Amino acid sequence: MKQVAAMKEAAETSKLSCGELYSQFTAKKVIAILIVVGLLVVSVIVATMLGAVSLSVGEVLRAIIARPFPGVESTAMTDVIVWHLRLPRIVMGIIAGAGLAIAGAAMQGSLRNPLVSPFTIGVASGATLGASIAIILGFGLIGTGRFVVMGNAFLFAMATALVILGVGRLRGVTPESFLLVGIALMSFFGAATGLLQFVATEGQLAAVVHWTFGSLTGSTWTNILLVSIVLSVCIPVLIRYSWDLNAMSCGGDEVAKSLGVNCGRVRVVSMLLASLIAAAIITFTGLIGFVGLVAPHITRYLVGGDHRFLLPGACVLGAVLLVIADTLGRTVASPTVIPVGIIISIVGAPFFFFLLMRQRRQFWQ
Repeated sequence: MKQVAAMKEAAETSKLSCGELYSQFTAKKVIAILIVVGLLVVSVIVATMLGAVSLSVGEVLRAIIARPFPGVESTAMTDVIVWHLRLPRIVMGIIAGAGLAIAGAAMQGSLRNPLVSPFTIGVASGATLGASIAIILGFGLIGTGRFVVMGNAFLFAMATALVILGVGRLRGVTPESFLLVGIALMSFFGAATGLLQFVATEGQLAAVVHWTFGSLTGSTWTNILLVSIVLSVCIPVLIRYSWDLNAMSCGGDEVAKSLGVNCGRVRVVSMLLASLIAAAIITFTGLIGFVGLVAPHITRYLVGGDHRFLLPGACVLGAVLLVIADTLGRTVASPTVIPVGIIISIVGAPFFFFLLMRQRRQFWQ
């Protein structure tokens, strides 16, 4: 009976045109992404409701709508809680999650390696070293010193990316070149950071460790604007390279070159933009490392490896993961706030392992 049913299904499928099959194939992916978008909206509303002072859905919506529409009434306390305390860290969580996720997906596609992310290739290690140097030199995480720490972290992260790209180009712009250089730099920066921690005072050591935890606390609308500008420039360019990344990730450089893809240029541009996104986010949040690795894998499980859907899908899913993780960190042990970097690693690692165990097909299929 199963064989007969399969034959009938095959017969019906054969009647469909290629265009209809492709439309159905595309529609399923779009629906999956829209479902994740709906989950993001629900997560944002719930995250805004929860905290030391619980708010109802109506209070949250009125506070949000009251800003653009002054005719809607909302209390002053609710307005402060929503717009000054909760929404900035939630919006930063959305932006940071989206940016880290698409950076990880672009790196994995261009280097054809499922374990690559901004935090496994050395960019995060460079930022950590930069922030540690600033802290050891006497600049704290409070007041004007915080801007020095952030600026130093950004400079070291981008310098690391440029060194990786420069050495990679000298060795032929192959995936192996970028990976080897990134691993070497990550090891060196880790040792240098450890040496700085060894000679630091107790206060400086605590500041360095706190920065490496990763947190959305202290997010402001100014920080959000700066990161948003970087993402608004970089993300459209990465999505524009979707077809090229498809050719490179599925067929390798030889097949991609036969299709007219300039693999070296695509790899350098995608790596540079992904590093810039990660550096801009790390500057304001500290290390939040697991999103760039796990979000692309979960998205690939939902919509497949087509980067036209994988990149935007990873953005939305990364935002969902980070908003949920931050909400858990704020509420599970309230009034103590657990840094989001710890929560995302605790929750993401087992789920990532679960996906790997369920995955029966090859990674790029």
